[in-house]
Amino acid sequence: MVDAQGNEITGGTGASVARLDEAMRALTIGHGDALGMLDEMIAQSPDMPLALLTKAWFLAIPLDPKLARMAQALVDRAAEMTMNERERALLGAVKLVLAGERRASVTALDAHLLDYPRDLLAHYAALFGDILLGRGHRMRERVLRAMPFWSPDTPGYAVMLTILGFGLEEGGSYAEAEEQSRAAIAREPYIYLAHHTIAHCMEMTDRPDAGLAFSRERASFWASPESGAQGHVWWHTSLFHIELGQYADALELYDGPLMRTIRPVGFSLSDPAATLWRLDTLGCDVGGRWADLLPRWEDHADGRSTVFTDMHAAMTELRSGREALAEARLGRMRETAAGVGEAAEIYREVGVSLVEALLAFHRGAYGETIEKLFPIRPEVWRIGGSHAQRDIVDWTLTTAALRAGRRSLAQGLVNERMGHRPGSAANRQFSRMADQLAA
Repeated sequence: MVDAQGNEITGGTGASVARLDEAMRALTIGHGDALGMLDEMIAQSPDMPLALLTKAWFLAIPLDPKLARMAQALVDRAAEMTMNERERALLGAVKLVLAGERRASVTALDAHLLDYPRDLLAHYAALFGDILLGRGHRMRERVLRAMPFWSPDTPGYAVMLTILGFGLEEGGSYAEAEEQSRAAIAREPYIYLAHHTIAHCMEMTDRPDAGLAFSRERASFWASPESGAQGHVWWHTSLFHIELGQYADALELYDGPLMRTIRPVGFSLSDPAATLWRLDTLGCDVGGRWADLLPRWEDHADGRSTVFTDMHAAMTELRSGREALAEARLGRMRETAAGVGEAAEIYREVGVSLVEALLAFHRGAYGETIEKLFPIRPEVWRIGGSHAQRDIVDWTLTTAALRAGRRSLAQGLVNERMGHRPGSAANRQFSRMADQLAA
């Protein structure tokens, strides 16, 4: 048996392999019930390890503690089965993710893809591995290495185009990124990541009006009932409203489609927290939304898995008035930082200081916020996420500098922001505040 890309599969039947191809398409374009299809295959073909491994990767990728436990159970089952070389490589790489060794996992996938350049699951896993490592630009090179082995007729070709597009966007090649993403949409109209990449391009190139128009024009595709990741594009849409100074509209989206479609996963829950934090610091009254968001975080950020989600969970705890929860989280993060391994290194060198800064900011200790954040600015990429997502850190530092009356720092940070997005209403507000300090 071989899959749609020509890779051999152990233990499947013609029907189950065809179903696996359908599940992989649903998974990689973000449209359809991929998990339901995988569960169906696991029941129908219990000796097919790739069904278990595909579901394990889906659950392991977000570095969510609750999902990771489910992924580990699948990995343990798959490890007892007969596998071919490709499947053993995928098993080894997902084991590394679950052990907290994300860099080693992506390195293993890179080596594997040299021998299996049409392994769509490996490309998908490596894509998100690099996103969670803050190395989005690296996916560009990975796709370029593999593209000579693909043709426009190969199923999944549109996915490769959109991975390339996102890598180009994170590398700053916005026009080319948008071109590749639109080419992917022409092949797969419902493809999530291509819509997502175009939203990024419009955010990074200071085109919020165009971003809103694109979101509205394409909403029937990226926000259809079968679009599982649409919550994140709703978040980007709310950012366009914030950039335009339309804060009431941003809150309306928050209360409507954003919270209605957000997934119970740490990385997804970071989106509403990031929206509220921006609006909160701009002086908007967000009411009881922080307290309503807090229960959703239970068991999705543990102080040990990923700094990115811990940062947003801590924001939610602090602004909900639950400082004790944030203090306890910080204690677990310090324990992680005192250990060994990749996670310990990131918590030690970036994460602990980052959440200490948020705690200081919440308490109005803006000078301490600056002392914690300014030295780690060059390393913040290591917490993962995109440029747009990590901007929340510079946003917080800029706000702290303005509130602390640190004129030179505030003006310098504002100059950076205005240089990138001079049309942003938030940046113009920061600029006015900096000018008042200068006066």
